[in-house]
Amino acid sequence: MDTSNDTKWMLPKHWPGQGDLLTWCRDMNAGNAALLIMFGLVYLFYGFYLYKYLVLANAAWIGGWIGLYLGRHSGEPALACVVGAFVAAAMSWPTMKYSVAVMGGIFGAVFGAAVWNSVNLDPRFAWAGALSGLIAFGMLSFIIFRGSIMMYKSLQGSVMLVFGLLGLLCKYQSVGPTVTHHMKVQPVLLPLAILVAMILGFVYQQHNHPVASGGAPPLVKK
Repeated sequence: MDTSNDTKWMLPKHWPGQGDLLTWCRDMNAGNAALLIMFGLVYLFYGFYLYKYLVLANAAWIGGWIGLYLGRHSGEPALACVVGAFVAAAMSWPTMKYSVAVMGGIFGAVFGAAVWNSVNLDPRFAWAGALSGLIAFGMLSFIIFRGSIMMYKSLQGSVMLVFGLLGLLCKYQSVGPTVTHHMKVQPVLLPLAILVAMILGFVYQQHNHPVASGGAPPLVKK
């Protein structure tokens, strides 16, 4: 059995720093970068309107990755990927509100761990920051459901858009090295770009999708 690609699906042994993210953007092919930009714009500006389908897509992606990760030694990784994606998507559709909370918890865990490492706390206990973010963002999904959807989709869209743009810029020899150099010299530029894009997406969604009667998203109705 060929295990040469096993490391591709292994979880990272340490929390990825900004240098790791820039390296990932540099190694990204143009097709993946274009897809990230395209889907990033959809999540960023239409995340609230299409939230059910985007949550379904997220669940399918996560389930497919888990299936591929678990099935890499079975000899049928493609089948495991399809089964995992289908099962995760099928489970998320009838439990949409809880699926949003799970997605929020995942975003919160990543955000909490990132904040923990950005303030130079002991990286061995980054799990504490991740756990705090997971609980806070997960509970927030039940308290302000509509606002949480907009925030989570805007955040996901901004990350996809910024990384996709960086991936394309790194393909140009006259621009890529300059951009990565400035990102390394000024580490605040990357999170600032993500934050600005997220705020723009949130404001756009808030403006174009005002609170409906009862305050629930239009697609929540059966």
